[in-house]
Amino acid sequence: MQATKRPQDENFPVASLLLSREHRGAVLAFYRFARMADDIADAPDLSAPEKLIRLETLEQALVSGDAACPEAARLHAVDGRYGTGIAEARSLLRAFRQDVVKARYLDWSELTSYCTLSAEPVGRFLLRLHRECEAAQGPADALCTALQILNHLQDCRADRETLNRIYVPLAWLDRAGGETAFFEPSRVSRRRDVLDAMLDRVDDLIDRARALPERLQNRRLRAQSIATIILAERLSRRLRQHDPVLTRVRIGRIDAARAFLGGFGATGARPATSDPRVTAAAVMRSGSSFRLGMQSLSQERRRAIHAVYAFCRAVDDIADGIAPASEKRRFLAEWRREIDRLHRAPQTPIGRELARASSLYKLPVEECHALIDGMETDCADRVRLADDRALDQYARRVAGSVGALSIRIFGAPRAHDFAVQLGRTLQLVNILRDVDEDAARERVYIPLSRLAQLGMTDAPAAVLVADPRFARVCETLAADARAAFAAADEALTRLDRSSLKPAILMMESYRRILDRLEVRGWGTRTGKLQLTATDRLQLFTRAMRAA
Repeated sequence: MQATKRPQDENFPVASLLLSREHRGAVLAFYRFARMADDIADAPDLSAPEKLIRLETLEQALVSGDAACPEAARLHAVDGRYGTGIAEARSLLRAFRQDVVKARYLDWSELTSYCTLSAEPVGRFLLRLHRECEAAQGPADALCTALQILNHLQDCRADRETLNRIYVPLAWLDRAGGETAFFEPSRVSRRRDVLDAMLDRVDDLIDRARALPERLQNRRLRAQSIATIILAERLSRRLRQHDPVLTRVRIGRIDAARAFLGGFGATGARPATSDPRVTAAAVMRSGSSFRLGMQSLSQERRRAIHAVYAFCRAVDDIADGIAPASEKRRFLAEWRREIDRLHRAPQTPIGRELARASSLYKLPVEECHALIDGMETDCADRVRLADDRALDQYARRVAGSVGALSIRIFGAPRAHDFAVQLGRTLQLVNILRDVDEDAARERVYIPLSRLAQLGMTDAPAAVLVADPRFARVCETLAADARAAFAAADEALTRLDRSSLKPAILMMESYRRILDRLEVRGWGTRTGKLQLTATDRLQLFTRAMRAA
């Protein structure tokens, strides 16, 4: 059977010139065996039983080193020389057998379990071939799984049309209306939500893979790992920009050349263990009002607040994503484990930056857990708060925790109570500003007890926010926020305003948002109200003069 692809046809480096000539030969032997097995599993003219028989025959040839199958014999010889190849290839064969009999995956966990067989053995082969240490295995596994899922997303239409395979989990497809709806060309919006949620998970895997280069001893393998990470990032961005159901999404030769140069340029030096660029990029992408406050900080404090914000953004994206609630909670549990590793060995760039900030500014990690508690509330398919006590608890978790962390980075730990209360105030403004956006996710944060005072009973979120009485409830919450701003002003008279410049900037920007919400009115909501660049400049200038 003739191979359908060559190494140069693959998305990611297979046996590139970044590797030594000796290792390239071994890698090519592994690749050609895997390509032969993959072509058998994908052959359109073979029945499932015949595919399984051929894969079994191929495995026997690999184990015995049968010269009648050159691909198997070469990899058998590689294993004899380097002590790696056969075990990893047999794992791939298990994945190819699974492809023959299994065409759908229930959830993310089932999909990544498949990647454990179909992708991770490739990275492990490379590590063992280069005699690398076990510390590199975790990030290598993450990178291989990310590459596999990127390929699945890239080929999702072709896989379904030619092989009747879908690697988007069924539980995620259901969020877009099911398999048929997901692949309907006109259903762009819901499909985009699912694709972006999956790419969020892929980007998290890529982040975990960033620790790989620094853990590799072989500088050529390190260069190839850097090039591969660059290409993975590029393909992920392309898949966010383009719809793989409508068009073939590719990374081209220019991308590969740039990645090659990026890897080659890094052959002589180990990357830094902690890289602030990842967290700074998260802040830049966000467009958040909090960026205004960050600009007034010194470089070191700004780096620390970027770490806190990037962590907040990561868990918030999980809660707001389209994944099933049970899976969101599993993803948040991974972040809990990362927070628990902060003082040992965090595995993600955000975790390492957060660990650095925690060490410098004595951040209370229980506040990170409190934030995750709040995000777990948002994971539910339907969110309602019973009363003001529930609202206060929710605000304390999702906003007070951020204030408690930030105030230590600002250098004003004695202002803890002020920060927690200010966090609640800003959250009230968020709730008022985002009424319709939250309702689209079936979330209503204005307590049911307040709605009941005007004779309103629980109903679908769209029905509640369209009720004319809902505007009157918003007025009462706005009055609470206005009173809370006044209390913050009074508290500031007893605090060191110079160290609280970032908090004051945030407070004033949110106060201006509340002003504009009140001018607009609560019954005529149109679009999401945000501050202009002129607003930000005026607030920044005023705060710098007053502090």
